[in-house]
Amino acid sequence: MAATRGVPDVLVVGGGLAGLACARDLLGAGLDVKVLESSDAVGGRMRSDRHEGFVVDRGFQVFNTSYPQARRRLPLRELRLRPFTPGVLVHTDDGPLRFSDPTRNPRSLPDLRPGRLAGTRDLVALAALSARDMLAPVRVLKHGEDRTTRTALASAGFSEEFVERFFRPFLSGVFLEDELETSGRFFHLVWRSMLRGTLCLPGEGIGAVPRLLAGALPGATVSLDTPVAALTDDGVELATGTELPARAVVVATGPVPAATLLPGLDVPGYRVTTTYYHAATRSPLAEPTLLTDARRRFLNTCVLSEVVPGYAPAGTSLVATSVLGEDRPGREGEIRTALAEVYGSDTGGWDLLTVRTIPDALPVMAPPLPLSRTSRVTPGRYVCGDHRATGSVQGALASGARAAREVARDLGR
Repeated sequence: MAATRGVPDVLVVGGGLAGLACARDLLGAGLDVKVLESSDAVGGRMRSDRHEGFVVDRGFQVFNTSYPQARRRLPLRELRLRPFTPGVLVHTDDGPLRFSDPTRNPRSLPDLRPGRLAGTRDLVALAALSARDMLAPVRVLKHGEDRTTRTALASAGFSEEFVERFFRPFLSGVFLEDELETSGRFFHLVWRSMLRGTLCLPGEGIGAVPRLLAGALPGATVSLDTPVAALTDDGVELATGTELPARAVVVATGPVPAATLLPGLDVPGYRVTTTYYHAATRSPLAEPTLLTDARRRFLNTCVLSEVVPGYAPAGTSLVATSVLGEDRPGREGEIRTALAEVYGSDTGGWDLLTVRTIPDALPVMAPPLPLSRTSRVTPGRYVCGDHRATGSVQGALASGARAAREVARDLGR
């Protein structure tokens, strides 16, 4: 049955990755769709701002080229992706130690010789884990026994010393928690994606990803600055009091507004992160490499302008450093002191450009973790987002795709 003249089949509330993916698939199914975005641009948490000539993403984020949903939906060439070094620098009490992928850079093989970052036992365990996660059918990883990442690493044969020196500081920046309590099943999928793909940043900031998704939609599909106050029996009520009818409504917002619009919705807790952006007159590290800290004073740090020069005006460098939790008095000074040690550079002259705290940066993903959940809430009401799948670009896009399938099926398409 077609939509009534002037009335869309589906209203999608939220113009983040999940909502945009859902809208595109619904349009592909022949349904009339309208996306209602409360902000002045699409993207949700995946936004980039211009700040005093710098590109500032809303929290440190990266783009992985191996995500199937991203590869299917996005012409990656148009993002002008710039890669990070395939590896990390780990700051330890013994100084910086490099962890590299020798399959991509054979010259880095000496960095993995026993006795530096890892012993022989850990290197053997790492080779076995990587071979399995990279080569096994993905269904094997998805349906394996789920337990915490810490337990999964111990079962894989890694020593506690190596876990504390490498995995814990590195994965803290991936999962946004530092106890390795995240689902081991999700860890294996993430490790697979890192082995198969390349971590990059778009040339115009991470916000280019949702802009590219939105650009593939018909021009009138997305309405910006259109906050939704409530769902009604027939559709939605906008903050202005205007009511918009539709045959179905998909809530594709973050967890807090989703639970507000859909009372009783089960949503997970979320991780809070803060990113400090410093401007320096010279780069403290002349390479596009992620740094972690074995003492876990921060999640990670990197010189963003070494990855994408356009992130900073000519003659300056942009350093991004992320921590768990919110900003507080004195914390930036503590971070600055840690960065001076890690980079071996005088940070006293660095300018604090801005601070970005993201209260819903990533959902809590403790085991047992369902990798996908139905979008159906009540008849005609659906929900999607990374909180319905996994906390990743892949998870958000896949959740939007699942919602579109279920809506189209229910509407006879």
